[in-house]
Amino acid sequence: LGTFSSISRLLDSFEKLNDVGNEGAFSVVRRCVKVLAGQEYAAKIINTKKLSARDHQKLEREARICRLLKHPNIVRLHDSISEEGHHYLIFDLVTGGELFEDIVAREYYSEADASHCIQQILEAVLHCHQMGVVHRDLKPENLLLASKLKGAAVKLADFGLAIEVEGEQQAWFGFAGTPGYLSPEVLRKDPYGKPVDLWACVPITRMGHGHARSQGPDQ
Repeated sequence: LGTFSSISRLLDSFEKLNDVGNEGAFSVVRRCVKVLAGQEYAAKIINTKKLSARDHQKLEREARICRLLKHPNIVRLHDSISEEGHHYLIFDLVTGGELFEDIVAREYYSEADASHCIQQILEAVLHCHQMGVVHRDLKPENLLLASKLKGAAVKLADFGLAIEVEGEQQAWFGFAGTPGYLSPEVLRKDPYGKPVDLWACVPITRMGHGHARSQGPDQ
């Protein structure tokens, strides 16, 4: 895609088509097309005027982490442009929706299909860990399909809570994640690291094989 030094150069090369995804408090995701190549992307546009200093740091961390990750099962960041008032993140455009919406919509989901999906998720997590990244928010909503075609690749998305770690570092990095996918270490506020992502893969795997995640009182 190439790097753009300014928003004006970015807008010269891209044409906005329409909104995709939901608007957040500070951001909107729009489909755009690279004019010369005709390639479509998803542009996450963040209104930085509304961000606190801490939120600015989180945005910079997310962009830095996404630049590290280049894997067929991870939504790829192609460019990151910051200018006064806005920050643009240019990602792969994925159009297949959430993986588990597809599973529910099918009348039959074979063990082979489920195993293939789980394999792709684990390969994405492995790449993150090899690059020193812990996702911290693995859940069905962050697992997308590249397209609506049968057999489309699973893509891990949303690195807003991801952190960088050194090797097998364990520390208290703060409370992060979604109930139902949180590891015991996080719930106890103990030091944690890469294994929290593997813990989250367990309920995801069970759901992929037709089991609802635990909703017990001691969840």
